[in-house]
Amino acid sequence: MTDEMIHKIMTEPYDNNLLEGLTVTQRLGIRSIIEAGIRAQSGQSITRPLGSPINHSHWDLLYLNSTQLFQLPTMEGVPIDTSVTIGPRAKKPLHLSIPIMITGMSYGGSLSLNAKVALAKGATMAGTSTNTGESAVSDEERSAAALLIGQLNRGHFMMPDDLKQLDAIEVQLGQGAYGNATPSTKKASEIDEHLRKTWRLEEGQDAVFSSRLKGVNSPQDVIQLLNQLKQDYDVPIGIKIAANHHIEKELAVIIQSDVDYIVIDGAEGGTAVASSLLQDHVGLPTIYGLSRTIRYLEEQGVRDKYQVIVAGGMKDPGVFLKAIALGADAVYIGTIALMALAQSQVEKTLPFSPPPQLLLHTGKMIDKLDIEEGAKHLANFLNSSIEDMKLAVIGLGKTAFSQLSRNDLVSVNKDLANALNIGYSGEPNP
Repeated sequence: MTDEMIHKIMTEPYDNNLLEGLTVTQRLGIRSIIEAGIRAQSGQSITRPLGSPINHSHWDLLYLNSTQLFQLPTMEGVPIDTSVTIGPRAKKPLHLSIPIMITGMSYGGSLSLNAKVALAKGATMAGTSTNTGESAVSDEERSAAALLIGQLNRGHFMMPDDLKQLDAIEVQLGQGAYGNATPSTKKASEIDEHLRKTWRLEEGQDAVFSSRLKGVNSPQDVIQLLNQLKQDYDVPIGIKIAANHHIEKELAVIIQSDVDYIVIDGAEGGTAVASSLLQDHVGLPTIYGLSRTIRYLEEQGVRDKYQVIVAGGMKDPGVFLKAIALGADAVYIGTIALMALAQSQVEKTLPFSPPPQLLLHTGKMIDKLDIEEGAKHLANFLNSSIEDMKLAVIGLGKTAFSQLSRNDLVSVNKDLANALNIGYSGEPNP
């Protein structure tokens, strides 16, 4: 059989040659072929729970500028300040021990209740916040989280009673995995009794996520909503938008409001329900969305008025630190937080089921997630990241994460250096 197969490969024309499978795979890519099969089978839009494989935020092309002689490294034993305050102008600012926050991943829309509680407990252990995502406030998540940010979302689940329980309120107008905001529906058949009560739905009622917030039909409506929230609540008020090529126009609307912080969610962000087309082909890569946001706010003379949180593809301490140097006050993490949380527990699903089955609300193995173990591993990941980031900051001669700036970055790619307004490695640093 082997001889015959080799003979055919070496002699037959391509239309009758097994090698054609290799060449078409090289041409189209294995992912496109598999996704074509999924589409052909279901006739439905494809969703990926953990985001797009496409990444144009080339953080690996950036390096941090250490110092040795003209400026000495920070002396050993000097404390490194890792804290950040979101909304210092608010009556009740959000004080975080570290600038790494858990991003909005909703109970029901994305994750199981066990996963949400584990995230909340892990964040609390590390001295940071977690986020409800497009959901309401569940008693379990609120109890587990020392600091809870809640999203006023397009599912319209966040009611005044929920808002009163929050440590910050985030108006969710878009997210990076969509590149914008699009409508979606969670069928009543996928909604269990606990989730139905949390979302305040009638039995048999579908959950509908609109493309717009209720009553928000113009830029002026957005401004009025933000200002009204600022008047009604003492906690920081933020707004989350997907990065896109119109970002300066989007920011021009935001800076007319009294909002405290801005979340820029780049195209590398993930979500459980975005179609593969939206994930792969809509939006703006995170690194450009962040850079252009900071530059615009500086040009308008309002950089000090707003904290900027960046999300989308934040995956390791080096990326976190580079994002802060590029101008972010803090970073949101999602997928990597889930990977740290699940850690060795993925053994419970493999090899017959993928890890998301342990975490997603629709997962078949969500009852097998050990909440306490997951929380501990997430906290360990956050603490480990901070320790590594401290080492780099010492090498840069700094004593606080907040002291980093674009001057602490250099790129090996000249076009990227120009786009980000940082140094180019092939030219002297003036």
